[in-house]
Amino acid sequence: MLDGLIYAFLFDGDGGAKELQAEEIEGWAPDQGLLWLHFDYSKAEAQHWITEKSDLDPIAVSALLAEETRPRASVAGKTLLMALRGVNMNPGADPEDMVSIRLWSDGKRIISSRRRRLLSVDDIISKIRNGTGPTTAAEFIALLAAQLTARMHDAIDELEDQVAELEEQVLTESRQAMRAELSDMRRELIALRRYIAPQREALNRIQLDAPSWFDDMQKLRMRETADRLTLYIEVLDSVRERAGVAQEELNNQISEEANRRMYVLSIVAAIFLPLGFFTGLLGINVGGMPGADNGWAFWFVCGICVAVVVWEVLLFRRKQWL
Repeated sequence: MLDGLIYAFLFDGDGGAKELQAEEIEGWAPDQGLLWLHFDYSKAEAQHWITEKSDLDPIAVSALLAEETRPRASVAGKTLLMALRGVNMNPGADPEDMVSIRLWSDGKRIISSRRRRLLSVDDIISKIRNGTGPTTAAEFIALLAAQLTARMHDAIDELEDQVAELEEQVLTESRQAMRAELSDMRRELIALRRYIAPQREALNRIQLDAPSWFDDMQKLRMRETADRLTLYIEVLDSVRERAGVAQEELNNQISEEANRRMYVLSIVAAIFLPLGFFTGLLGINVGGMPGADNGWAFWFVCGICVAVVVWEVLLFRRKQWL
């Protein structure tokens, strides 16, 4: 048993495949059929096998074992080296935390590696066990790219629906929470686009510079997948712009509400400013204050204050400040 070997399949060329044990891998020969080995690269034994027993060049080994990588594709003669990403659909995971898969093939062998589970790979396994799986390496790669892209559809649709709901809720009272939600939404959109855009370029690269074992049909399938990715990128851009507009509108509403409050406070301060000056002047503790010995002086001062307030209100209305 080889720790880190997730799947080992020998394809029969008719849509099915035989699952091999670790000890059967060593005796494989190209004339037996297409061999697919799928590893968990975080396991020490898998790393040792890829490094020492796979007969791959150091560049391919490094790519298969890389901890972090962006989507890309490179062709060297009859070999193809790819790194693709799919939406993380594992339970409790964030969709923007995309899961990567690395893949090398020379048309006779496929060696792939991952650290976290990819449901798109499980889809291919189901097809193989149903007898409707790929028959060639090119068909396998085209199917994998198509499944990765198809899995993005639900995540992108969900983000689009969430933005639509937030656009309708911009006028609700829970604005502070909504602003944080919009910020999180924009972060998710940026993270998704960050990996989807280079993945489209990787698929286009295969279509234009595919190895000789890619036939026209598989090139066409890669083109269709790349076109679908282009559509998803356009949707992401549109949703991101809508989220940005909604956030700007929300910020404008919060700013306008704050300005209204400051305006009211300014009006109140302007009304009481002369009153404060007047009462402060009368409150100084020096001799000679008029009315200090008269009982009616207090009510006279109150009348003056009321008259000042009425005059200020009329003045503010005339200037349309109120």
